[in-house]
Amino acid sequence: MAKRLVIAEKPSVAADIARALGGYTRQGDYFERDDSIVAAAVGHLLEIGMPEDEEVKRGKWTFAHLPAIPSAFALKPIEKSEDRLKTLLRLIKRKDVGSIVNACDAGREGELIFRYLIQYAKTDKPIRRLWLQSMTPAAIREGFETLRDDAAMLPLADAAKCRSESDWLVGINGTRAMTAFNSKAGGFQLTTVGRVQTPTLAILVDREERIRAFVPRDYWEIIGTFRAAAGEYAGRWFDEAFRRPEADPDARAERLWDDAKAQAIAARCAGRPGVVSEESKPSTQSPPLLYDLTTLQREANGRFGFSARTTLSLAQALYEKHKALTYPRTDARALPEDYLGTVRKTLEMLGETAAYGTHARRVLKEKWVRPNKRIFDNAKISDHFAIIPTLATPKHLSEHEQRLYDFVVKRFLAVFHPAAEFLVTTRITRVEGEPFKTEGKVLVEPGWLAVYGKEAAGEDASLVPVKPNEKVATAKVDVQKQTTRPPPRYNEGTLLSAMEGAGKSIEDEELREAMREKGLGTPATRAQIIEGLIGERYVHREGRELIPTAKAFSLMTLLHGLGVPELFSPELTADWEFQLAQMERGKLKRAAFMKEIVAMTKRIVAQAKNYESDTIPGDFATLAAPCPKCGGEVHEKYRKFQCVECDFGFWKIMGGRQLEPDEADRLLREREIGPLDGFRSRLGRPFSAKLRLNDANEVEFDFGPRNGDDDGEVPDFSGQDPLGKCPKCGNRVFETPAAYACERAVGPEKTCDFRSGRTILQRVVERAQMEKLLATGRSDLLQFVSARTRRPFSAFLVRQPDGAVGFEFEKKERRAGARGARSAPAATRVLGKHPKDGKPVEVYAGRYGPYVKHGDVNATIPERERADTITLDEAVALVDEKAGRSPSRPARATAKARGVAREPSPPARKRTARSPSAGAATPAARVPRTATAKTAVKTPRGTAKARTAAASPRATPGPHTAKKRSSRGK
Repeated sequence: MAKRLVIAEKPSVAADIARALGGYTRQGDYFERDDSIVAAAVGHLLEIGMPEDEEVKRGKWTFAHLPAIPSAFALKPIEKSEDRLKTLLRLIKRKDVGSIVNACDAGREGELIFRYLIQYAKTDKPIRRLWLQSMTPAAIREGFETLRDDAAMLPLADAAKCRSESDWLVGINGTRAMTAFNSKAGGFQLTTVGRVQTPTLAILVDREERIRAFVPRDYWEIIGTFRAAAGEYAGRWFDEAFRRPEADPDARAERLWDDAKAQAIAARCAGRPGVVSEESKPSTQSPPLLYDLTTLQREANGRFGFSARTTLSLAQALYEKHKALTYPRTDARALPEDYLGTVRKTLEMLGETAAYGTHARRVLKEKWVRPNKRIFDNAKISDHFAIIPTLATPKHLSEHEQRLYDFVVKRFLAVFHPAAEFLVTTRITRVEGEPFKTEGKVLVEPGWLAVYGKEAAGEDASLVPVKPNEKVATAKVDVQKQTTRPPPRYNEGTLLSAMEGAGKSIEDEELREAMREKGLGTPATRAQIIEGLIGERYVHREGRELIPTAKAFSLMTLLHGLGVPELFSPELTADWEFQLAQMERGKLKRAAFMKEIVAMTKRIVAQAKNYESDTIPGDFATLAAPCPKCGGEVHEKYRKFQCVECDFGFWKIMGGRQLEPDEADRLLREREIGPLDGFRSRLGRPFSAKLRLNDANEVEFDFGPRNGDDDGEVPDFSGQDPLGKCPKCGNRVFETPAAYACERAVGPEKTCDFRSGRTILQRVVERAQMEKLLATGRSDLLQFVSARTRRPFSAFLVRQPDGAVGFEFEKKERRAGARGARSAPAATRVLGKHPKDGKPVEVYAGRYGPYVKHGDVNATIPERERADTITLDEAVALVDEKAGRSPSRPARATAKARGVAREPSPPARKRTARSPSAGAATPAARVPRTATAKTAVKTPRGTAKARTAAASPRATPGPHTAKKRSSRGK
């Protein structure tokens, strides 16, 4: 009897299928029984590759080889998963295999993984499709009873292949064309672009440009305090005739732009009686919709600070490993119309739990589960429905998994509750004809808010009561000065919203509807896009903020100048997503779509060929300051400031920071500028420095005097108050631009060497902390960031016996029964047995991050947040890869017994930003001997002379530096 081969997307899913269907035995990497085999890929096994006769080596990309449009898209194995590919090919070609079931994830990417495998295997065996919404055993068995015909899946397969091939064409040709353009002056300037990556970056750059262009404005608000018979209340003056002008987004009814007018109103109302009128009316707030992935990522970022990638990883683990949630990679926020019975069963399961029982039982008792288009609507679901809990009760969840599960369950419970009811009161107090508004909102009936612990407010929560037309006394009137604020930077939550709703800027109704449904990217790929922008150094993540780099601004200048909006406009993704959606429905042919993509690709390359790097159009400035070399005009160009008469010029981007025209003008006029913030080292660490023109008219960094310089003038400390006595020589300690230093430790004739950097390991050491250290020998407990691991740690700054400044760490209480020697760590999770030798595969916390262990092999888990969600198969892949490389382990420094650290001086470094016309293709600036104050520290594990701001310009890659990254964008 012919066997059926079931191919899942991941080994964990294959194991779940085998367990649900029953009767299988494990045969290495797959499961088998008499009538079928269950095997799995490990995500993508194949990718599009350039045909060998058309490939050009990295570093030699030129326009001569573009556009690259292969006659046929060749597939090549992905190296890290080649063994798994060979296993599947062998199973597909087995003579006893008569049919194949596509059990990859039910969506466009899952379809692509399977279709590429079948294409590469060149098989014509019959295919059927398993389409799962849930990973519970019952759902899996039901799915196998209702397998879909392959013919019905061909439109989805066409859309999947078109998405992949069009991404490849635009990514390869766009990246190679922009790289070739930027490399015309020499070197290899990798410049990645992509269908989704670049429009997303454009959103960030546009917001940052608005922030930079923002000019704060002062305004005034008038706050009155009124005394009624029942007590006092406050009201805010407002303009009743206000209509917001389109040209002034900062205008508000309560804002006055004239201080004198505000003061006049306040003076007229002060001490005068007022008359009160008010209106109260009920208001309702409906429960929010169920979660799709993007909404879940956005709200988890705002509530817990989870990155989009972390939330996806946790949701995937709750779906695959714990079987507790439905499929997470969904863009739907509704359920199927025939799902009422399943919902009731899920509520019955939740009703038996301590955490959710009260609310779940109430929903069932009140019969709130009924047909409702906000919840049950087939028109609002596509491949998958909203994320909801399954019938499985999860056990042994990690802390983060439990938080996310709780998030989803509470939203599921809330959506069936009635709306919350409020009483909204608007009170107007008129004094001398001037209106003051007071608003109050009282929760009357919590409705769905009860799920989140909200209760109806008591009487004391309402406004101070007044009688109709009651006269009140004006106790006081205050005029408050305020300042407008720039728009906030994006964080991952707000950027996900922007990516999801990018269609708001599109006029075409059909395209806007496609963008409303799909946005930039898909729910499954948006986290990857954000991480990709960070990895390509187009974006820095600072806390929760996402900040575009100078490299990002340079790319946008280039794309706008070349006139290729296809690479940065939301219309590109909107049009593609609309057409791909049409293709999935069988309304658009694959050939027609690809014809358009090829034509667009050719146009992008042609536009890039039309310009030289210094001739692209743009809003460029002419500096007022003359050329310091010949007196000619200095013009801003795409990547540099260049004299039009001679070879003088310097790069716009230095140390990862773009110099603005007004800053460049001041640099030429005064021959120095700064200290400027915003520079970054190669490791992404921020630093501040001056820029100056040296005697050779070259731009160089200047970090101020450093310990060991024997020249320079003695600073004038006459106008300063000393911080305290020097712990080394007893003289006074003063503040310099870069350090706290003894007055005898500066100038050409030094007799003391006491200095301590004002910034240590990304921590600005406040003057008060240094004063406390000098007075008491110890600062407060401060937070620093490790130069090696880039993780925060807490320590005291202390005065050491020799007078130097070092670290002292908090003493931890030793646990009862603990021995002096450190015992071997215990595994935090046991994932299972390795399929090859049966030995356990375990997860350990690790001092420097989580890792997996198998026998004598330890493999670091790449992302810290995945320690709780990594699967056995992922761990096996890590340890097998590590064992195959067998890298040598560097020797570790011996740990010091004491927990105090000393600051050594960083070495001095020199780098010069030479004139671009002189042949140097690097924007890295020269670091003079005047280097920064000490910030490297000696850690308890030995001396770690980490390079700091002084040396960081040397670490900043110039445009000639080739980074080892993918040749195409997302």
